[in-house]
Amino acid sequence: MTFPVVRHAALTSLALAFTSPYALADSAADTAVAAVVITATRAPQPSSEVLSDHVLISATDIARSGAGSVVELLQKQRGIEITRNGGPGAASQVFIRGGDAKQTVVLVDGVRIGSSTIGIANWATLPLANIERIEIVYGPLATMYGADAIGGVVQIFTRRGAGAPTVTAAVEAGSDKARSMAFGVAGASEGENSISYAFGVSKDKDDGFSTTKPGNFSYNQDNDGYARDSATGQLGIVLAKGHEAGLLYLHSHLKSQYDAGAGPFDVRSVQNMDNIAVYSTHEITPNWKVSLQASEADDKSVNFSSATSSNRIDTRLHAYSMQNDIALGSDLLQLVLERRVEDVYADTTRALNTSRAANSVAAAYSLKRGNHLASASARRDDSTQYGAKVTGGIGYGYKLTRALRLNASAGTSFRAPTFNELYYPGYGVDANKPEQGKNVEGGVYFNDGTTQASAVWYRNRLTDLLVNTSICPVQQDTHPYGCAYNVNRATLEGISLGARTRMGAFDMSGSLDLQDPRDDTTGKSLQRRAKRHAKFAIEYSAGALTAGAGVQLSGKRFDDLANRNTLPGYGLVNLFGEYRFAPDWSAVLRLNNAAGKQYETARNYATAGRQVFAGIRYGSK
Repeated sequence: MTFPVVRHAALTSLALAFTSPYALADSAADTAVAAVVITATRAPQPSSEVLSDHVLISATDIARSGAGSVVELLQKQRGIEITRNGGPGAASQVFIRGGDAKQTVVLVDGVRIGSSTIGIANWATLPLANIERIEIVYGPLATMYGADAIGGVVQIFTRRGAGAPTVTAAVEAGSDKARSMAFGVAGASEGENSISYAFGVSKDKDDGFSTTKPGNFSYNQDNDGYARDSATGQLGIVLAKGHEAGLLYLHSHLKSQYDAGAGPFDVRSVQNMDNIAVYSTHEITPNWKVSLQASEADDKSVNFSSATSSNRIDTRLHAYSMQNDIALGSDLLQLVLERRVEDVYADTTRALNTSRAANSVAAAYSLKRGNHLASASARRDDSTQYGAKVTGGIGYGYKLTRALRLNASAGTSFRAPTFNELYYPGYGVDANKPEQGKNVEGGVYFNDGTTQASAVWYRNRLTDLLVNTSICPVQQDTHPYGCAYNVNRATLEGISLGARTRMGAFDMSGSLDLQDPRDDTTGKSLQRRAKRHAKFAIEYSAGALTAGAGVQLSGKRFDDLANRNTLPGYGLVNLFGEYRFAPDWSAVLRLNNAAGKQYETARNYATAGRQVFAGIRYGSK
């Protein structure tokens, strides 16, 4: 995992410059320091020197996105598609570059989250109001994060404290009786033993709409809403010059309704996410810094499917890490030791009640020589369940001019089998192996401080894909209806284009992804992934007024592996307006899906129609 704080002063001095999908500076001279990326190399690095394709999303971008959830925000980003089984509180999946949702690592302040049984993050529990920024890094990052970083890594950063105390607050209401409230305070004391702090709480509630449509075997025409309460906290103290310690915390409680057929019972799930991390950083010498972290991430879920039936599954992840950053002139050597332990408890499916641990060692070297940038990294993960896996990566970049750069990279990765794929009765096979990936890509990046553009080609070949076979190749007596097994191969190949420019009061951006995520064993397209999708946005600012519009386009997809059930393409238009009627106050108005488009991201699961939201925001300086 990454460390949640690589000294808050290094972040807060630069965080306000983050924008999405690229960082804009006031002048070309500012561009080199306008954006810093942490996730790509586990250490702060200027965006102009990051060899991995990436996107940065700032607090301002979040506020003006019109998104009501983290999933909706990610859906607006280059290279990303989503599916959701209903409204904001429903189960969701995020696909990066055509990869499976289980092939993405998700971090919150450096703490990995997700369920070990299904292998994906519980996106619905993440509170958008408490997020300061998001970094998305595309492509394999197994040498940095180990298992599952095949398609990319999404790291979410909650608010940090720095400088004089500030207070933020917001209230909003809108369609489907949606209402939300958020409050936060952050700051830092002065002096040699500075104490930084940031605390936030939020509450969201929505009466929703039916998660299913007629034709779904679970259809029930009642509305399926959700309620979420969340809190975040950060506390850090400078122990001495070059030495800091701190604590980070996230709690989210989500109650969401879903459909399980007609009936009066309130079918629902109750989910809790609790992350806590303690960390310290130590400057041993001016050129050598050591970072230590211990964390625990709990993902707890209880489903109430009837008055007499419930099902509880808990995942607990413990992680411990030590990272050494050694500066060698303009170069950086990194040495990492990690241990991660996964424990699962299920009250009804007792076969899932087991654990596994992985011990890891990694090394990375980043080089700068004039216009040349290069990196090399390697990692060994040794698991008590799937054994040892070794991954590696190399990258090279060349600056043709100050604004124009060429990149090329190659890397290997793997995905560990989920506990369901290993142990679920009648489905899992305990001998299943990790999926494996081999990725190559090349890109062209331009940034002159006013206009940014990128074009990236990638090809990720996957082997030993775990799929649900109709006839199990092994253990057929205990798996009469098939099983999860390593039988397929796939290729994730495509071109990702992005651009952004500023013209006077207008800020315009767009992206286009042309991809071919295919199952090489069957020749079919991978489930629920389009071959073409695009996003465009324009924003106008004049004095106290800011207004914008965004368009999302997606081509057709298939809802099944056999490619028999087609999900038609769709286009969405979202509008946003903000008016600052006082120095610290603003009124906001959002109109989502302005044309009222009817579409599906999963067959016979409903999506929101036209929605309008209005609110008031306060933020002291």
